[in-house]
Amino acid sequence: MPSGQADLEDCAVVTSTVVYTDGACKGNPGPGGWAWVVPDGPSDAGAESPTTNQRMEIRAAFEAVRTLDGPLEVRSDSTYVVKCFTDRWWSGWIARGWRNSQRQPVANRDLWEPFVDLVRSRGDVQFVWVKGHAGDRWNDLADQLAVEAATAAAGKVATSSAATASAGAPTVTEASGHVVAVLGHQPPELGGYNPNPLADAVVDRLVAVLTAKATMHDDLVVLTGLRLGAETLGAEAAHRVGVPFDVVLPYPDPDARWPAARRARFAELLAAARRVDVLERVAPVGTAAAAASLGRRDTWIARHAAEAILVWDGRDDRLARLHRTLTDHLGDDVWLVDPADCGAKP
Repeated sequence: MPSGQADLEDCAVVTSTVVYTDGACKGNPGPGGWAWVVPDGPSDAGAESPTTNQRMEIRAAFEAVRTLDGPLEVRSDSTYVVKCFTDRWWSGWIARGWRNSQRQPVANRDLWEPFVDLVRSRGDVQFVWVKGHAGDRWNDLADQLAVEAATAAAGKVATSSAATASAGAPTVTEASGHVVAVLGHQPPELGGYNPNPLADAVVDRLVAVLTAKATMHDDLVVLTGLRLGAETLGAEAAHRVGVPFDVVLPYPDPDARWPAARRARFAELLAAARRVDVLERVAPVGTAAAAASLGRRDTWIARHAAEAILVWDGRDDRLARLHRTLTDHLGDDVWLVDPADCGAKP
């Protein structure tokens, strides 16, 4: 073998995930929002109030870096964020004890310090500046999602996500009542696609939780996307307890490829729902686009719920990201149900 050939064969081309980030603020300070978007992939957004535009720019990039694994290229229209890393502002801040070049305390240190620590420890994150409002589809989308989150924080909740609105999405009305979302594992982690003891045990646990919550909230409503697995089990539990449930679908006919028996039950649950909303008019084409639609739906649910129940064994990475999204929006009002603790009978 020629010299050096083995080394070349051992080298793999590493492709970075590109993520666009943006922040927005209604007033400065005022209610603010942050967002990140992976082109044709997942996205997330959140809000704070009161805050500043610069804090939201930092938060957007920070959330993307701590959520997305593997080599990452962060694209932002904020020179404040990008230059911190490309011009190594952080190095001077640390050398001066977190003071700037004017010897004043670094603004937003509570965000910058953990963000800088994370980027340095990872060693696989790059930052690229992009011009804002210049026709870049994904920069514009990140901006729209951040503005929507800021608007929601200001008490003017948008009725559908900016991502779906830009595609001509239907208007989605506000849910009424004390809304508890139920999300989590799909059938492979819940005993399979057919009725089974583990799924029955999870329903029993959800029934117990919803029964307790119904004693505290006489206007309790369950919010579900009716995906196979925990979301469908949540609707089944609500139906058993006598609590109304609302359904929000990411796009039309998400059950198109399901087995006939599951499609029939899906139709029955839709008919039993208090209401059904669809976020996007057209079903996505391809796995990546479907995942992006699902991510937007997850964010919509997180924004419109008062609490959430997440059926999760603590290991699934996608649900780990969903858990972060839920806690960003709902804080401590996210309740975990581990299927292994539900006491399934053999």
